Amino acid sequence: MPQSDASTVDPDGVLSSWIRTNARRLRTLDPDEEDDADLEPLREIIGDARVVAIGESMHRSHEFLALRHRVFRFLHRRAGFTALVTESGLPEGGRVDDWIRTGRGSLRTVLRDGVGYGFGACQEMLDQLTWMRERAATGHPVPRWYGMDLPDSSASALPGVLAAIEMLDIADPSYAEHVRTRVVPLFDYLPEDRTGLARAAPAIQAYLELPAARRAEITVGIADLAARVRARRREEIAALTGPRASERVDLAIRAAESARAADAFLEAMTAGPTRTWPPANVRDAWMADTVEWILDREPRIVIAAANGHVQRTAFSAPPFVPDPMTTMGGHLSDRLGADLVVIGTAFGGGEQWLHRPVPEDPPGHSRPFTATLGPLQPTSLDAALTGSGIGDALIDLRGMPALSAQALDRTTGWHNGDVLQPGRARDAFDAVAYVRRVSPWHTWIDDRGLDRR
Repeated sequence: MPQSDASTVDPDGVLSSWIRTNARRLRTLDPDEEDDADLEPLREIIGDARVVAIGESMHRSHEFLALRHRVFRFLHRRAGFTALVTESGLPEGGRVDDWIRTGRGSLRTVLRDGVGYGFGACQEMLDQLTWMRERAATGHPVPRWYGMDLPDSSASALPGVLAAIEMLDIADPSYAEHVRTRVVPLFDYLPEDRTGLARAAPAIQAYLELPAARRAEITVGIADLAARVRARRREEIAALTGPRASERVDLAIRAAESARAADAFLEAMTAGPTRTWPPANVRDAWMADTVEWILDREPRIVIAAANGHVQRTAFSAPPFVPDPMTTMGGHLSDRLGADLVVIGTAFGGGEQWLHRPVPEDPPGHSRPFTATLGPLQPTSLDAALTGSGIGDALIDLRGMPALSAQALDRTTGWHNGDVLQPGRARDAFDAVAYVRRVSPWHTWIDDRGLDRR
């Protein structure tokens, strides 16, 4: 998109003036700060909504991770929000939630295997889970953790199958053995080395290279698993017994369904080179369905994901994603109405944490580096907020006076790192959390891209 002068957005300065007047200053982003009075405006922004979705302008940024942790602490303690729902695999998320509630197992293993896309390899996530575990261990109301995403960082259906087997080993052992011996071996195409930063890429490539008959076997095996565990829910609960039997069965059923969704997500890629029909955003539809599933179990929840997932408007990012696709936020907006509040994020500048492959490294490996963020697109939402001169702040975009709203509507999108994502901010977000400067997350991934903790 060609750049144009910022004066075309706010020639009379009415938008900048409105932002300065209405921005609610954030005194700190530090989750450990005891004084949270500066977050009180969140109560007005959220009202009685059951779902608050908080975006990220880019992943692996310290400030956005700290912000969502601080916001969740506040909403859990002050407003009855009981669960944090993250852009991470649903089946793997059960391990995280179990550690929070019981402390069983290794936190290092939970961070590595329970949090998708490698997002657990940082001090910010360790601090988040440790605080949640401390609440449980000291007799406070226990905050719950859910993954809402496809399993295996959207690279395979296998974790959903394995999570269902864990329940079936007790409730339906003969069928569990069938799945273990007939379905699980179908995933032997997955690369043995899954330690690299870009480990999803070779796994997806290996799937795409499978013969059509093999892919069909996987689809049939998963479909049979998902249908059977759902049909036998009452028998499975009876076989498990105990106070959490129904919860364990329902999670296993949802895990099997996550495997079916992941299989559909991957199968759709095989038609990509020859497709003559528009794409379908299977992943975001699955996440929206999962949020509704969680709402049957929790009174109020916080969703944490990229801006491109939480926004109400269709996602596009030309030239990489030229066709607008319905987002999770779009689905939830249709279904939940006023029960959903979407808070996007924007930033003024700083550094980002990225990674790129090096020729001598094996497939799936990628090396990290930091880069200074480029200049903001002058007509972006980020530039409008930065130009107003505010610091870190919350801005409610609803109820703006006409002239300010018209100026805001002349902004052309918001930044995802250095890339401008087109859209109209007032349609996408109810509010925006603005961070003046961003910096890389506090990770223990080394310079070769390996988790060395």
